[in-house]
Amino acid sequence: MSYTLLYFASLADRAGRAEEVRDSGAATPRDLYAEVAREHGFPFAAERLRVAVNGAFVGWDHALSDRDEVVFLPPVSGG
Repeated sequence: MSYTLLYFASLADRAGRAEEVRDSGAATPRDLYAEVAREHGFPFAAERLRVAVNGAFVGWDHALSDRDEVVFLPPVSGG
C-alpha cells in the first residue's frame, strides 16, 4: 500500500522533510511508525505521539487503507 506521511516539529527535522510518500506493508499506524522511526531515528515511543489518518485522530491499531494520509504529531513545548 502507499501512504502519504506528514511530519511536524522535531520529526520533520529528524526526517529531513515534512512529507513523504511511502510504499509499505504496514497495516496499522503503529507498524508504520515503527518502520519510519527505525529509518529516520525518531527518538519517541509511539505512545508519546498522536496519530491522525485522513484528518481524524485515531488509535495506534487503526486499520490503514491504501493512499491514506498519516500524520505523526510529536510532543511539543510552548512558550
